[in-house]
Amino acid sequence: MQHQELEHLERCIALAREALESGDDPFGSVLVSGDGQVLCEARNRVVSGDATQHPELALAQWAAVHLSIEARAQATVYTSGEHCPMCAAAHAWARLGRIVFISSSRQLGEWLVEFGAKASPVSMLSIPEVAPDVVVEGPVTVLVDAVRELHQLRHAGA
Repeated sequence: MQHQELEHLERCIALAREALESGDDPFGSVLVSGDGQVLCEARNRVVSGDATQHPELALAQWAAVHLSIEARAQATVYTSGEHCPMCAAAHAWARLGRIVFISSSRQLGEWLVEFGAKASPVSMLSIPEVAPDVVVEGPVTVLVDAVRELHQLRHAGA
């Protein structure tokens, strides 16, 4: 993993922390162009009452409006957690390029059980199960503990 990619992933953790500090689930994502330019950032906003306000969905929607199909295919979404099925589908429909995630859906599911938190209302499918043609890299083990800590803080005393 290149230094610049780790910087993008660390930004995802910072965005996830912002979400947590706003009373939301800790997820953050960054959309980066093929030449390494940060195009858009997003964090979870489900605390608004709309459970679909995931950062990965927001980035797919932004890309569909603002980028050509060619630019989307060259882009990378860096994210604190593996896309849920809704976000993986949006990513594929938008024809975005690869995804690099820190923690996997499987890990999140295990953490939720460990923390005594409510299970997700959606099956924890991996991205390839939903969008088999999307190039996926993760988990990024060197940063997993930082993401786990944010989820533990979110679900403390669940």
